[in-house]
Parts: sequence; structure tokens; C-alpha cells
Amino acid sequence: MTGSPRSAALRLLKAIVVIIVLVLLLPYLLTPLYRVVDPPSTLMLWRRATGKRVERVWVPLGAIAPALPRSVILAEDGKFCSHHGIDFGELRAAITEADDVSEMRGGSTITQQTAKNLFLWQGRSYVRKALEFPLALWINLILGKRRTMEIYLNIAEWGPNGEFGAEAGARYAFGKSARDLDVHQAALMASILPNPHLRSARRPGAGVHRLAGIYQARAARFAARADCVRR
Repeated sequence: MTGSPRSAALRLLKAIVVIIVLVLLLPYLLTPLYRVVDPPSTLMLWRRATGKRVERVWVPLGAIAPALPRSVILAEDGKFCSHHGIDFGELRAAITEADDVSEMRGGSTITQQTAKNLFLWQGRSYVRKALEFPLALWINLILGKRRTMEIYLNIAEWGPNGEFGAEAGARYAFGKSARDLDVHQAALMASILPNPHLRSARRPGAGVHRLAGIYQARAARFAARADCVRR
């Protein structure tokens, strides 16, 4: 004898709730594994699933020229070494300057970008931001600064045709390993984040050159701000 339609609907609702909870918990369960497992990004997985090109060669942080993480920190998140995953002061300023979440610029830390790249989707929305905040705090707590930076540098998109990670980005832009980048090349690579489809380190325009000059000067002047990721 089958149950009533109401009972069936309740069972379905419970199953949906369980699935949603498991999906929400999955990033928190995966994060400790990423202390030793080298993860892909959701964008990399999507490209592979849709048959698009993905080039990524994982390299440890110690095999990347120190100028690159230093330039990225001074370009993207100057307080990376001192905050706990979220820079609340920068976030408040970004919210104040924007009328809508889609208009927000800045305020997103490297840890937040790592959370987004690992577990969430591209684009801007309140839902994604709400999921991103606790994930960033969790990633900072579980992975720490060096491992977070190592993952970020290896999953960031750094080329227009599926080049992910610092090694593929450096080879595409300069024909050399990320280990061999000089300070200006590192600043050029930092300048094209987060959109290597609109900016190019391989053929930098005036705007990219200007940004690279700013970031190179910052990296030289405020090098101590990257102490947490030094070898």
C-alpha cells in the first residue's frame, strides 16, 4: 500500500533538503584535503566537461619566482598577510561605492577569490558572496597563507585560451618558467588579473604597462607585506 501524496511530497522535500545541505557542506569537507591534494578550479572543470582547452602545470610555491606572489599581493590584496580571509575595511569601502553588487569593484581578497575559483561560479551575485565569505574564513583557518597563495597561483586564469596557473601563464606570456620571471614580468602578470581575456601580459598595452609599473613600485616599497608567503 503506497503512502498518501502528502507523505510522498514530504519525503521528496526531505531528500531535497539533505541534498542541498550536502552540497553546501562539500567545500568544507574538501578544504582539509587540499592541504595535500592539488585541486582544479570550477572553471577548469567546466572547460574540460565542455571539451575546451585547459593547460595547467602545477608548481609548488617554492618553484615560483618570489616576485610573482609579491606582485599579486600588492596588486590584489595588500593586507593578505594580516587579515583572516576577509578584509572588512576594504569590503565596506567597495559596498559604499557601489549601488548594486554587480557594480562592486575591489573588496575581494585573494582568499575570497580562491574560494570562488575552487568551489563557486563566476559572475557577481549576493548569493555567491554570501557563500564566499564563510568559505574564505574556513580556507584561511585550514590552509593558511602559504598554501592558499600556492593554490591561488595555480588555479588563477592567466591566458585567453585555457591557460591556468602561473606556470602556464608564464610560458604563454614570456616563453619561460614561472621560476624564471623577473620583477617586471611578474608585475605584468599581476596586472592582467582577474581578466586575461581583456588584458595581456604577452602583448601588453599602455594600460597594462601603467599598472605593472605601479605594482612593481609597490612590491619594491612594501615587500614586507608579502612576508607570510616567503620561502
